[in-house]
Amino acid sequence: MAQFVVRNIEDGVKARLQRRARRNGRSMEEEVRDILRSAVNEADPPAGGLGTEIAALFAGTGIDFEVPELRGHRIKPASFDE
Repeated sequence: MAQFVVRNIEDGVKARLQRRARRNGRSMEEEVRDILRSAVNEADPPAGGLGTEIAALFAGTGIDFEVPELRGHRIKPASFDE
């Protein structure tokens, strides 16, 4: 089995790890192993682009009216004159 050392852990983080380990009835070392195991076993989020992310935000909302196609219409530039 592999080993590694993690240096410069903040005192507060160490204290919380110790409390968590005590609460779970195991050593701090075993608690860290369990945390690492859980972290690497989480399912990776699906890789999607910006369009996929935006589509997911609006998925299932739908519209209840017909959207006319705009092909064949002339494009009129915006007028900013008052």
